[in-house]
Amino acid sequence: MRASRLLASFLMGAAAIQAAPVFAQDDPAPAAPVVETKSAPGPMDATLRALYDAEWEWRQAEYARVKEGGRWIQGESLGDVTAEAQARRLAYWTDVLRQLDMIPMDKLSPEEQVNAAVFRQSVWENANSIEHKTYEAPFNSDTFFWGGLNPRQGFPNAASYRRYLGRMNDIPRYFDENIVNMRAGLARGYTVPRVAIEGRDATIEAYSVTGEANPFYDAFRTMPESIPAAQQAKLRADALKAIETSVAPAYAKLLTFMRGEYMPKARTQIDAYSLPDGKAFYQDQIKLYTTLDLTPEQIHEIGLKEVARIDADMQKTMRETGFKGTFPEFLQFLRTDPQFYAKTPRELLSYAAYVTKRMDGKLKETFNFLPRYRFTILPVPDVIAPIYTSGRGGLDSCLFNTYDLPSRPLYNLTALTLHECIPGHSFQAAVALEAPDRPDFRRQTYFSGYGEGWGLYTEWLGTKLGLYETPYEEFGRQTFEMWRAVRLVIDTGIHTQGWSRQKAIDYLAGHTALAQRDVETEVDRYISWPAQALAYKLGELALRKMRAKAEAELGAGFDQRPFHDTFLNLGSVPLPVMEAKMEEFITREKARLAKTGKPRS
Repeated sequence: MRASRLLASFLMGAAAIQAAPVFAQDDPAPAAPVVETKSAPGPMDATLRALYDAEWEWRQAEYARVKEGGRWIQGESLGDVTAEAQARRLAYWTDVLRQLDMIPMDKLSPEEQVNAAVFRQSVWENANSIEHKTYEAPFNSDTFFWGGLNPRQGFPNAASYRRYLGRMNDIPRYFDENIVNMRAGLARGYTVPRVAIEGRDATIEAYSVTGEANPFYDAFRTMPESIPAAQQAKLRADALKAIETSVAPAYAKLLTFMRGEYMPKARTQIDAYSLPDGKAFYQDQIKLYTTLDLTPEQIHEIGLKEVARIDADMQKTMRETGFKGTFPEFLQFLRTDPQFYAKTPRELLSYAAYVTKRMDGKLKETFNFLPRYRFTILPVPDVIAPIYTSGRGGLDSCLFNTYDLPSRPLYNLTALTLHECIPGHSFQAAVALEAPDRPDFRRQTYFSGYGEGWGLYTEWLGTKLGLYETPYEEFGRQTFEMWRAVRLVIDTGIHTQGWSRQKAIDYLAGHTALAQRDVETEVDRYISWPAQALAYKLGELALRKMRAKAEAELGAGFDQRPFHDTFLNLGSVPLPVMEAKMEEFITREKARLAKTGKPRS
């Protein structure tokens, strides 16, 4: 009952590969897998489905996407990003929200109530971003509109290569539209802070050269044998022509604009409050990334409490290593002693691979459902490595940064690998891919609080699974946990309390064993991407709260496998919806335990 009220409160307040399950083996007493139960349809289900199906089809057309193999993928162009297109989208989404408000949530089945909550948050995020004209600053210190247009790997068929060639030839138009938007942002004082984007222009350089040295050609180096040799040769020739006539000139033009016009005129203030309508913008960014209705002041206080708690844990672990000096001396020791650093890129990648394989051995005691899809481990591409984060995981690959190895401590790598690869983001994405049938928009909607909350939770889960082999690795995990807690303090401090960049750097460096390069890269990210970094810790706290409640109420009957399956089976949802559905899980488990006569304590 309480769970239903939580979900209803969220709904009103906000007013494809199908595969057979693969289950963990060799368990003498396996828990029951999560089963999708279909509830009786509500009288307004069809109305809601018609609304979100139509919106999703429209959205894909707006962004020039096509459907292949049951999933929406990039088409042969990059989509319209002009101010006129943005106004059209805002009008459409505003009307969608109006129509959604007319659907009584209590007339929807439980499944469709969840769909409505996800749909509302997704549409609101898109509309709100356009209202604030965030498209006038289409990049930050971490993510760029000019990045990610070339794939990490090749394509499976000739049609995909031809679509890629279409996008390559569309880059000049796409960049020109973004430049027009950025000039409009400059005119009204809405820009990325200059201090946070120093050096990011260098990421454009590699793409401004012609010939096979351009990274856009990489996808053509190794092509599937199913594509005839003559066709491969034609595609490669077309690629070189596109690079020479479209890609390289467009990137060169963008580089000139960035260095000669944008960066010199970018704002010097670093806080979101100094932006046009800055207070409302930052509050909306909090809701967008965390899906929670918390104020900056509340988040700052949560951060301070977490920092104090984790600091005590770190002090205890430092003593367990046998180190006799002070905490700052211990951090300096960790940052400088060669024993903690890989000597070659392969050594670092091999360490990460070792962690993933050890986690493979723990899967049977962690989940019932195991996805078939597998990821690979790759180094961060050279062209972005100097300004890229330490690692990032996704469906196809898990990237680790091997640039500047003296800044990549191995004691952090166990936590990083669990978070980014398995059972974190790569595993999470594979589960989502093979999830029970749900609407298209649910399969490709992502909320940072849910997704990043899971990533940070898996770091902590490693302590339950015995994956931290030394006190140094445990300290590395605590460093990562502290890093996410410190974000709550720094992000709100910078954007609402007048913190300087140096104060933020000193605060992060003084509380964690992160390398100085990572410290500065992270602070620049918080400066240029307001509120995004808040999602991690707040999402983890929400999930760990639900686990603690499940453990307390189910006692000896608690099994983490169906708990984890239930969470991941939800797909990406707003945090209030997650809490409501996990409340339902606890209620179901209580009833099951009562029926079987198993003790709860």
